[in-house]
Amino acid sequence: MGRKKRRPRWSFTPEFKAEIVELCSRGDRSVGQVAKDFDLTETAVRQWAV
Repeated sequence: MGRKKRRPRWSFTPEFKAEIVELCSRGDRSVGQVAKDFDLTETAVRQWAV
């Protein structure tokens, strides 16, 4: 039985993370909606905002 090959982890630039956090802080969309729009997990986006 062979092992399944793991998918490589995504990595995001600090600039991209800052842009996502900025979109969340504007208040016109929720954190969950921003995460969904960019195909990210809400947990990851919340961690970037800390």
